Amino acid sequence: MKFSLSVQDIQGSHDKLQHFHEGYTSCFLTKTRNMVKQSFQYIQGKLLGNGRGNMCSYAKDVPDCNNQSLQHFVSNSPWNHRPVLDHIQRDVTDAIGDDTCGSLHVDECSFPKQGKDSVGVAPQYCGRLGKIANCQVGVFLGYAKGSYRTLIDERLYLPEEWITDRIRRRKCGVPWHVGFKKKTELAWEMILHAKKKNKMPFGWVGMDDFYGRDSWLRNKIDTQGLVFIADIPCNIGVWLECPKTGVPSRKTSVRGRNPTREKVIEGDDPIKVKDLKDQLEEMQWHRVFIRDTERKELWADMACLRVFPSEENSLPGRECWLIIRKDPCGKEIKYQLSNAPADTDMNRLGEMSGSRFWIERAFEDGKGIAGLQDFQVRSWTGWHHHMTMTFLAMLYLMTLSIDLGKNVDFLTVQDVKEIFEVIMPKRKVTSEELLRLLLEKHMARESARRSHHRRNK
Repeated sequence: MKFSLSVQDIQGSHDKLQHFHEGYTSCFLTKTRNMVKQSFQYIQGKLLGNGRGNMCSYAKDVPDCNNQSLQHFVSNSPWNHRPVLDHIQRDVTDAIGDDTCGSLHVDECSFPKQGKDSVGVAPQYCGRLGKIANCQVGVFLGYAKGSYRTLIDERLYLPEEWITDRIRRRKCGVPWHVGFKKKTELAWEMILHAKKKNKMPFGWVGMDDFYGRDSWLRNKIDTQGLVFIADIPCNIGVWLECPKTGVPSRKTSVRGRNPTREKVIEGDDPIKVKDLKDQLEEMQWHRVFIRDTERKELWADMACLRVFPSEENSLPGRECWLIIRKDPCGKEIKYQLSNAPADTDMNRLGEMSGSRFWIERAFEDGKGIAGLQDFQVRSWTGWHHHMTMTFLAMLYLMTLSIDLGKNVDFLTVQDVKEIFEVIMPKRKVTSEELLRLLLEKHMARESARRSHHRRNK
């Protein structure tokens, strides 16, 4: 086992954060405002947070900081989050970009909320709670190469009721040009932006079954010459042989218009993938390496078939791979579709099949280490600013883990955060400062109480 990490390596980590942040200073300068200091303090507060964090806890931990300036920075300051996200994507490309083993991944995250004043909040499916609940939903794009992973782009999903509600839109500062878009449309925007605008290299695009079941998104990716691997529900239908399609001829005994809609006119009905699994012979299953884990290698039993998936219009789509994966130690069975070339090696399909694990870990990193779900903002601007700063903190942790990992066989982002908590000079809170912080919190609570009463009255 290799472990040659020194005290000097650890102590230099704080200087690396300053150097890392200097590359982004121009993004926090506007014609009338300089928010460079506050942006650095916001990242520090995120990295020093232990559990749920907020502006008051950041102010306790970060030197020369107060919660009002941080609240203004994230909620009201006019800096544009888009250049920061583009810069993050370029830095991710420099750090781990790979056009063979790198991968983009689409996923969403929900944030339970009380009330109806937070931007985009509505009764909708909340994955965190596993049911319909009052929440916000964000669509996210991540990048992974091996065990290195991070989030690189986001879109806030606005339900249709928000599009026509001018009062709530104005109150939350939703730009006038923002209209309704399905989650799959938001996902495609991010994929196209990463590919066309920032020239990010990647071998494939991964997605969970909510996005994978949508043939519109799969076809969009396919028509751009990109490779996808998409989880699908077990009840998706496929054909092993492409059925004949066409516009059926009109029956002479039936009144009405001539048929114009294309349908399947010859061939069997599609078979559900869960039923197809039970019809496979033993020789069609192969033991395939999926990925390394922290304790051992993960292998799975996989069957890969060429099929024609049933699309939303009940017509067969283009021929693609159906991947059925069974974990030997558990009962979980995954079904996936991929438009990878017909001659793709099964080991390559196994690598692609297991890559979604790392983007799920990226969300765990974001929530547990970088404060992804810990925010006290209601506005459109505040939501995007908070997510952008979260991605920036995640990128720093990833790049530091790469740098320090050269001296250690296996270094996780959690290890790096613990290193940062040790080397970061925390402020010693005096009695006077503590009294001031308590007074600020009391005044903030009193102001919120009066505001609440005014609204109710």
